[in-house]
Order: sequence, then C-alpha cells, then structure tokens
Amino acid sequence: MSRHAASITWARGSARFSDHRYSRRHVWRFDGGVEVPASSSPHSVRLPYSSEDAVDPEEAFVASIASCHMLWFLSIAAKRGHVVDRYADEAEGFLEKNADGAMAMTRVILHPKIDFDGTAPPPAAEIAAIHEAAHEACFIANSVKTDIRIAA
Repeated sequence: MSRHAASITWARGSARFSDHRYSRRHVWRFDGGVEVPASSSPHSVRLPYSSEDAVDPEEAFVASIASCHMLWFLSIAAKRGHVVDRYADEAEGFLEKNADGAMAMTRVILHPKIDFDGTAPPPAAEIAAIHEAAHEACFIANSVKTDIRIAA
C-alpha cells in the first residue's frame, strides 16, 4: 500500500457567496512543491467564475488515465525489449449522463502515437498486446467505472 495526497486550497476573497458569483479558481499542491492552478470547467460554470487558464477536475481525470496508461505502456514495452523514443497522446474524455441519469465522465478515449527507435517497430498485434497489458495494469483504470478505450 502507498498513500498519495494532494492539498486543495480555495478562498472566497471579497466576493459574495450565496448568489453563486464567486470564483471557482483554486490551487492544487502536490508533494515536491508543485502547484497547479485549478478551477471548475467553463463548460460547467460560466466565465468569469471559472478560469480557462486553469486545470479543471475533468481534464485532470483524463490526464491521469492517459498518464497512467502511458507509464505502464513504456514499462511493458521496455520489459519486452522494445525501445520507445516518443509517446504522445491527445486523450479525450466525455462528460455526459450515465445509465442512472447522473453526469459522469462516461468515456475516455486514448489516442497514443508512439515512435520506436530506428529499427522496425513491433508488429501491430504486439503493440495492441502492450496496450492491453498496460490497461490491465493501470491503477487509475482499475479504480474507475469509466469506459476507457485505446484508439491507437
């Protein structure tokens, strides 16, 4: 078992509160001192009460899944003797009503683009097998009900 923590800080400032006209901007702090500006999504709370230049929880959710998958993909590829030079993903998540009618991140689609070293890349079936193994190993994917697909 390992413990993972994040510090979330928000302050109202001088804004009224009960009329919902307060900023949703806040800060995420992680171990090592990294600070990330965060906010609700402008899709959920209109500007100026949200912030376009901050990370929203839905984006962080998608990035967390994509990052976990990538890290496992790299590890498994290395164990299988493949050399990856670059891995990029334009992951996308979909916030929509789930089967119970509640808003949820129902789907995340990963779009990984992988460059291998100068030798011939592994066969497509091998790359698909690495993706499948990475998906099965990913701690985040194992923690959520969201449908996660790899469109490699």
